[in-house]
Amino acid sequence: MADVARKVGVSTQTVSRYFTGVGYVGAETRALIAAAIEELGYRPNQSARNLRARRSNAVGVLTMGPLNYGSSGVLTGLSEAARKVGYTLLIAQLDLDFEADGWRGEVRRALEHFLSIPADGILVSTPVQGTDQIVAELDAGIPVLTVSERPHSPEASATTHSFEAARTATEHLIALGHKKILHAAGPANRNEAFERERGYRAAVDEAGLPALVAAGAPDWTAVSGFLAASAADPREFTAVFAANDEIALGFMNAMTARGLHAPEDYSIVGVDDMPSAAYFPPPLTTMRLDFRAVGADAFRMLHERITGAGAVAQDAMEPELIVRDSTAAP
Repeated sequence: MADVARKVGVSTQTVSRYFTGVGYVGAETRALIAAAIEELGYRPNQSARNLRARRSNAVGVLTMGPLNYGSSGVLTGLSEAARKVGYTLLIAQLDLDFEADGWRGEVRRALEHFLSIPADGILVSTPVQGTDQIVAELDAGIPVLTVSERPHSPEASATTHSFEAARTATEHLIALGHKKILHAAGPANRNEAFERERGYRAAVDEAGLPALVAAGAPDWTAVSGFLAASAADPREFTAVFAANDEIALGFMNAMTARGLHAPEDYSIVGVDDMPSAAYFPPPLTTMRLDFRAVGADAFRMLHERITGAGAVAQDAMEPELIVRDSTAAP
């Protein structure tokens, strides 16, 4: 700043007022300062400014598991919301074996790293069962918010509503007249999979129908759906509720290989409404979840806590049934 001030022939206080916007700087002087900054290649020291303001304008984001349509949508929403208020996201993505020992230590190290920077707040996407407990035990001293289907506490959490998505999808199949509905479940250690199976069971129990669950999915990909369909007996169901669209795609592919097609031989519903779902053969009936909106909403809630504005404790994005050609009466 002293170099800029000497170049222009003004005080360093005048240059400081130019940057902070506090106090008057004439238009001609502002133009001279801007030209000097450009010529000298001056860049404000953000770390020093943050120390003075006691704020980093950065938020730590911890996301768990491989990136897929849902998690990338949440990150996109977070990024868009952060840019609007001049914040930077510090992102750690842990794609670990969550069945093995040691992953909890990796989560704690990532969270401690955010605290050491220090970030103004932390947002944790917690699809893996047990992560919420780690967050609850964290002595952060800064606002922490979770994106979780099963939050440890209703305070400071944002989510989609997987339970309602599953129940609505299953009720759609029941309303069409299906009485034998198979659930192609997601991976057992994921909160979303737990909630979607719970919603499915609630719907079939209320209708007095049997619960038929194809469990054991290794992940959220089409491979899981293909394996579930390959092991299923088509005589035991007339409809399928798949835990997500990719699982539905794999299920349909395996059924086609067996000479069976939706909706003539069975109906199928997914969850997510990923962009390609409308172009599956046939176009897939699915539950639309607005993951971008979840990300944007989560950042807004966290930012309100950072700045001291009033904030709601919990928010959930409600799903929407999108009916396409993959469902029909049995």
